[in-house]
Formats: sequence, C-alpha cells, structure tokens
Amino acid sequence: FIFGTETLGRVPPSLTVLAPSSEELQQGKATVMCVANKSFPSDWRLSWKVDGRSSSGEESRSPGALDGLYSWSSTLKLSTYQWMKVGSVTCEATQGSQTLVLEILSRDQCSHL
Repeated sequence: FIFGTETLGRVPPSLTVLAPSSEELQQGKATVMCVANKSFPSDWRLSWKVDGRSSSGEESRSPGALDGLYSWSSTLKLSTYQWMKVGSVTCEATQGSQTLVLEILSRDQCSHL
C-alpha cells in the first residue's frame, strides 16, 4: 500500500539511539548511531548533543523512500575516553528551525559500557 504523499502532511520520524559495542570500545572507538524511521517529507535532519552541547555527526541517507516514507541514520564518532566521560547523548530530528523529536541515551543505561 503506497501512501499518496499529498495526504501524509508532516510525519515525524521515530528515533532509536544505539550505543557503541563493547568490542568497539576495546579498540578505543565509540560509535553512537541514531536511526530515524518513517518520516515525511525528506527534509528532516538529525543532529547530536553530547551532555547538552552540539556535536557533529555523519548523516547517511538511502536514495529513496519506502511506502512514501523516508528512513536514514546518523553516526556520532567518539573515542572510548570521550565516551566514558559522557553523561548522555541526544539525537534530535529537526525540520526547518523546529526540533520535533528527540531521543536521549544515558551512558549509565548501558550496562556493558
């Protein structure tokens, strides 16, 4: 079933923030990923905050939409040392100047880290 895009209006993505793996941390790296699912239109952007301060990540987009909805991800690269000092990481989905969705990952929620 394909949605007519004109009927969708604005659909905010659902966000999932994935913590770095313990194997990666042992290598001195910490990659945090934010996956945004099923949004419309395609002009949503993901941004990061580390302990409330803006931080830059790498956004990767798939070329097309599934069912008329867009999914994409952004990765935030830190060192293990930086990760161990972090209290929380926030992924924000913005459209224009508005932040409409955010997902917070607290490091102390990650038992193996």
